[in-house]
Amino acid sequence: MVQHMQETFLYDPSLLVQLDFHRSPANFKPFISAANPGEPWMKVRPLKDTDYDRGFLQLLSQLTAVGNVTRTQFLTRFSQMKASGDYFVTVIEDTRKNEIIGAASLVLERKFIHNCAMRARLEDVVVNDTYRGKQLGKLIVVTVSLLAEHLGCYKMTLDCKDKLIKFYESLGYVLIPGNSNSMTIRYDEAAPTLKRNTTSAGAGDACQTNSQFYTFFSPFCY
Repeated sequence: MVQHMQETFLYDPSLLVQLDFHRSPANFKPFISAANPGEPWMKVRPLKDTDYDRGFLQLLSQLTAVGNVTRTQFLTRFSQMKASGDYFVTVIEDTRKNEIIGAASLVLERKFIHNCAMRARLEDVVVNDTYRGKQLGKLIVVTVSLLAEHLGCYKMTLDCKDKLIKFYESLGYVLIPGNSNSMTIRYDEAAPTLKRNTTSAGAGDACQTNSQFYTFFSPFCY
């Protein structure tokens, strides 16, 4: 059991209470929200500096490679994210076990365009395999999407895999015709090369969509 005298949230948890889940096109059965996630033992909240001990990194490893991150590294990165004010890592906790069972990262990009507007990017969305079927994937996606709108972002963007397109379409996300390319250059490989993945609404390995609110973006990707 995790016991700490003092804990620090990555961002103000009161922001999540202000979100109106009735604004989302997602069809929750039964209806749930960040404030009422469907079980008394579940809590939706910002990441804490003590979540290293609640299996946060182990959960991320269900999504992609994490590496051997030490407690010091975790706390340093947490402090950097908090100081920037542009990171909104949101988690779902099973309070019975003091274990993180779902997570999503909202990252803000501050622009000169659109009257110095903010763009949101949704990343690292994952739900523990053993808790699937409780609408938690839908819950964490809608939570962070509503949060982006609440923060004043003009759009959200993210890459996803084809097999997840229908899931996100059910939440109101759409593919933008003619703008469904995902391009990346990686620096963590021996010989980095520019990679180009081209997709349409029904083909390819990755997708990229742009969104106003209600034409959301698609998480569960690397």
